[in-house]
Amino acid sequence: MTAQPVDRHQPEPRVPRTIGGISEALRGARRAQFFAEVLAAEQGPELDATLTEWWGRAMLDSDPQRGRIHAAAEAGTLPTTSWDEIARRRRANGGAMPGE
Repeated sequence: MTAQPVDRHQPEPRVPRTIGGISEALRGARRAQFFAEVLAAEQGPELDATLTEWWGRAMLDSDPQRGRIHAAAEAGTLPTTSWDEIARRRRANGGAMPGE
């Protein structure tokens, strides 16, 4: 019996999870705020938490659908899903998230 590698190719994230990648994706004054927080954070869990938080913001800032989603949210037309519906879909999918 031979071991076969599991090929679960995951696409590269839109924003690399690096200081440079995050800073390039942030808009306006948020970039300066990011650098201030990164420079103040101690290496280890504090810096990791800072990078994780700002990576999420950078992903949102760089979303190609950002303008459309923002407009739909303000207009009250953004589709939403309840936690109950998410749980129902997961049960129907054998516990996996759709697309897994």
